Amino acid sequence: MFTSTTGAGLGTRALSKVPEVTIYFWVIKILATTVGETAADYLNMTLGLGLRSTTVVAVVLLVITLAAQFMVSRYIPALYWWTVLLISVTGTLITDNLTDALGVPLAVTTIVFAIALVVVFTGWYLSEGTLSIHSIRTRRREAFYWLAILVTFALGTAAGDLISEKLALGYLTSLIIFAAAIAVITVGHYCLALNAVVAFWAAYIVTRPLGASLGDLLTQPRSDGGLGVGTTLTNVVFFVVIIVLVGYLSVTKIDRIEQRAASGPQAG
Repeated sequence: MFTSTTGAGLGTRALSKVPEVTIYFWVIKILATTVGETAADYLNMTLGLGLRSTTVVAVVLLVITLAAQFMVSRYIPALYWWTVLLISVTGTLITDNLTDALGVPLAVTTIVFAIALVVVFTGWYLSEGTLSIHSIRTRRREAFYWLAILVTFALGTAAGDLISEKLALGYLTSLIIFAAAIAVITVGHYCLALNAVVAFWAAYIVTRPLGASLGDLLTQPRSDGGLGVGTTLTNVVFFVVIIVLVGYLSVTKIDRIEQRAASGPQAG
């Protein structure tokens, strides 16, 4: 889903640092975004760490994990998805700090992050000539990649909160809206020749508020429009599913770009 040509000569090029985009990619990504939303709330409110302490813990863990991610020479499922999970938490906290601690309106943060994402993509394209995830084989491209992902999480959090809370649409309605947006992107790619790279990043952005809306729907009290499942149970269940899926990918290696490219002609 939303992939582009990997190209030839894989044996003479550096190994990819990111996974192939498969159905597993999108399932884990949505689960990770949901956990990112609920874990931030769990640490901040349920455990009582407070917004500032939660942010410090998340940022420190993210810096350590990114350092490890840059040190490895190829895609490692457990490390990659742990990085995504921490970026999801951090992206949520960036928006929460701006809106809750500094009082910046959600409409403003949404616009600012949208502009920031355009700037990141522009700098990435002018520097590297591509935004394809199949090109993530150098440290500079990987730096652009993770920066873009961090901004998409912050943007998705702001946009999701703006739609579900400030526009008073509710968590379920917001979830349906974002799911419909992903469906439109999918149809655009497969039926209307929407560019694979554009479709991928558009879907990546929208899955953030989709996951956040799902998390809020599950964890928020029934009186506020949620299902009242709670952050603890939601975090545990989703995290266990992520571990199982990442373990499966680690064993089968079916989402390694080089392996799928090599087996493509035979699968024909």
